[in-house]
Amino acid sequence: MDFSYSQEQDMLRTSVAKLLERSYDFDTRQALVASDAPWSSEVWTQFAELGLTMLPFGEEQGGLGGSIADCVAFAPLFGEHLVVEPYAASTLLAGGALAASGTSVALEWIEKLASGEATLAFAYEEGSGTATPEQTTMTAESVGDGVTLNGEKRLVIAGDAADAMVVVARRSDTGKLGFYLVEAGTNGITTRPYKTIDGRAAATVVFNQVSATAVLLEDADDALEAMLAKAIIVQSAECLGAMKALLTITGEYAMTRKQFGQPIGMFQVVAHRLADMKIAYTKALSTLTYTTALANSGSETARDIAVLKGQMGKLGREIGEAAIQTHGGVGMTDELSVSHFHKRILAFDASLGDHAYHLRRVGQLA
Repeated sequence: MDFSYSQEQDMLRTSVAKLLERSYDFDTRQALVASDAPWSSEVWTQFAELGLTMLPFGEEQGGLGGSIADCVAFAPLFGEHLVVEPYAASTLLAGGALAASGTSVALEWIEKLASGEATLAFAYEEGSGTATPEQTTMTAESVGDGVTLNGEKRLVIAGDAADAMVVVARRSDTGKLGFYLVEAGTNGITTRPYKTIDGRAAATVVFNQVSATAVLLEDADDALEAMLAKAIIVQSAECLGAMKALLTITGEYAMTRKQFGQPIGMFQVVAHRLADMKIAYTKALSTLTYTTALANSGSETARDIAVLKGQMGKLGREIGEAAIQTHGGVGMTDELSVSHFHKRILAFDASLGDHAYHLRRVGQLA
């Protein structure tokens, strides 16, 4: 099987890399995170111009009909540059719910999303990393011709800045999960915005007798599983990009930082640590490549996704901790990018079930 990128994927990677190298260096990114802006509207517009926001949607929905492999091709670059724009949340998760719906309202929002005119949030998490849809407790109750939502969602990426939210809630009558569109400013919504440890704009959103703008899908259990699997694969690719950056930065530092007249990379303990980082990165790359190939052919299983999520979180933490150890105290400071890459990996691991949960699940699904 050929695991290399196609010519089109290489061209897309090159275009995204040039954009991020030009507009997303570390100092620019840090200034953006420190500002009141949730993300760069200019960069988001450029993502749309490159076709990233319309890539996952089918041609019949006005998209480019891209595959999961196409998204994985450029996603590591987001991790290498610590991008804070809500690509996965808005395009893959919220956009995936719209695509699964297929209603006229959904198609209207897909057009806005694909053109870069709008961003959407995906309100799913309810606790310390909602690992499975079974843990969803937020309720949706039929009232007259509409649906009323009650409950709380946490860690809603772009929850206070998006034009609308796709909310996952459990129907009070059937017990099934559904997708519900709620436009920004709807009565009964209370948001508590904050920045995550890795610099992304998020919010806790409380729904108190909120009337859904539209019902997207009333039986969404299967669609949700597929969307979460796709998001985990693409976010794993972002995580891999952060790992690669840490590997490069730490290797360069070890060969320039000197003690006792020679680079610290020449000392056996540091050399072994760098070798372990390289091995961990290679394992992560192999796992991601294999899982992406399975998903691209539609043959991935829940166990494959659990293996990927468990491995990426575990190996990412190992690389981050080794990078900080090699840099010493300066590796913990905000002035150096090392700590920020490690925070991105930790944030990835904590969402949608951490590595310990997913590695246990591998055994359960065996």
